[in-house]
Amino acid sequence: MVRRGLAATTAVVLVLEALVMAFVHVVLGLVVRNQSMSLAGLDSDAMAVGTFVGGALFALFLIGCALVPARVALRGRPPGRFGQILLIVCAVLHGLLGALVVGLVGWAAFGFMMLVMALVVGTLVLFPDTEDGAGAPAGNGGEVPPPTAPAAA
Repeated sequence: MVRRGLAATTAVVLVLEALVMAFVHVVLGLVVRNQSMSLAGLDSDAMAVGTFVGGALFALFLIGCALVPARVALRGRPPGRFGQILLIVCAVLHGLLGALVVGLVGWAAFGFMMLVMALVVGTLVLFPDTEDGAGAPAGNGGEVPPPTAPAAA
């Protein structure tokens, strides 16, 4: 029950983070557009569009990451190979962003990034490895059994 709750909490937090990131990028894009300044000869409208697109892509990535723990919470089984890779990338991204925001935004933002990273890692490690993917713990430590010789006919 705790595992499903953690996975559901992770999914909700990632969706909320995606919405906040999209909002921040929209505000930044509007500020850049309204400033009418160029950076090394770049058009301010091009920079604004780049900010909008970057924010949308980042929000879609976070929502895609949120689908994995949501599915884990609904099914009660660990994520598949692709889901594990996606959550690992998400955890590494939050670690890097946490290191970046501690200097730019402050310790509160760092704490939030580390909280999200802990939720993602918790979702990854609290579910046991399975042999057949059906939710049963592996009896031999997750190793594949050696092949057996076919019976003589």
